[in-house]
Amino acid sequence: MVTAPGNSRQQGDTEGRQPAGWQFPTASAAAERREPHRVLQACSPSQQPWTPRSVRLSHTSSGAPSCTPAPRRPWRSCTDTCWGWTRAGREFFMPGMVDTHIHAPQYSFAGTRVDLPLLQWLTTYTFPTEAKYKDSDFAEEVYTRVVRRTLKNGTTTACYFATIHTDTSLLLAEIIDKFGQRAFVGKVCMDMNDSVPQYKETTEDSVQETERFVQELLEKKSHISENEEELKLVENMFPAYQNYTELYDKNKLLTSKTVMAHACYLSEEELKLFSLRGAAISHCPNSNFSLRSGVLNVQKVLKNNVKLGLGTDIAGGYSASMLDAIRKAMMASNGLQVNKVNETGLTLEEAFQLATLGGSQALGLDDVIGNFEVGKEFDALLINTKASDSPFDLFSADNFEDTLQKFLYLGDDRNISEVYVAGKQVVPFSSSV
Repeated sequence: MVTAPGNSRQQGDTEGRQPAGWQFPTASAAAERREPHRVLQACSPSQQPWTPRSVRLSHTSSGAPSCTPAPRRPWRSCTDTCWGWTRAGREFFMPGMVDTHIHAPQYSFAGTRVDLPLLQWLTTYTFPTEAKYKDSDFAEEVYTRVVRRTLKNGTTTACYFATIHTDTSLLLAEIIDKFGQRAFVGKVCMDMNDSVPQYKETTEDSVQETERFVQELLEKKSHISENEEELKLVENMFPAYQNYTELYDKNKLLTSKTVMAHACYLSEEELKLFSLRGAAISHCPNSNFSLRSGVLNVQKVLKNNVKLGLGTDIAGGYSASMLDAIRKAMMASNGLQVNKVNETGLTLEEAFQLATLGGSQALGLDDVIGNFEVGKEFDALLINTKASDSPFDLFSADNFEDTLQKFLYLGDDRNISEVYVAGKQVVPFSSSV
């Protein structure tokens, strides 16, 4: 379940798509452990206590429930999925969320130390912390906790940065595999770091260790146009290039397997180049706000047909929850509308799509995950809207969209009762992990 791309610190339509339906995998843990009506109320529409927007539920020959969405899709094209209530009308399945940008080693200080702008934040807090990951015991503790925390918060797929240390970067991959999360893991390559000299490699060592880490570079991920000070630094270091994007492009680092975080200050010309190369952007609004870096204009990115997902960007972003990323994406969009940069803002439907299908598109996995289309793997969350300690309340007048919006705005891991990756239940955690 783990692939291992390289990454660098400073270097290097669903609209109108109509699914044929969705079928719960017969080999899934849920189908084995639950009676069919507990998974999805499997009966004729007239017998059902409630079905969202005429979703029809039935049984396959194997006894597993299946459903076919009616022409009017729930939440438009946000997931091209079918939603089904379980018994007592209090639970539903939704696609697993995709975190397209997260720094696993920074989890140890997540929720603290966001009092400096980006470059000062890196040299004061981040690089000294990441230098500690030569210690495998320290690394194992933090990496175990970040994988557990993200899974509990509904992140079924994550794109992780590790550190420059090959052995503990491989350890992160092992831990992810043990817990059953779907993930990309990248070793950091950094041969320039005069501010924290104990945390850098020689160029030769970086190349050699990266080759040891992965035989073939499957995917490239890095940062671009995160804040204005960074832009000036790159301009001074590489004056021969017209802009930040050209620097990556001319060095063959801007491809269909590239995911760049932030991109707050990309020009129209740069976005067009992103689209031409098929490169993706990870929108990390919590980090952008917390470090006062900038605001990504999502409408502008989507207008240029650039693949876009959401990222938590731990620990520049203080929350490991993709629900928080959805909420911050909405706030960033609303701010641009308030300041009349855009006439309209993102809808919650669109933000939700970025956290699921959009993320899978950004990572090149949309043929495998991102929604519940027939043939895709079952990465899913079972949401309990009436958990005993749920942070929100439901009322008799609330319909499905009300319920879903309350979960997205107010819910948290207490409402995520089960998590599935490729049909296998990974939360609650087994006794073996």
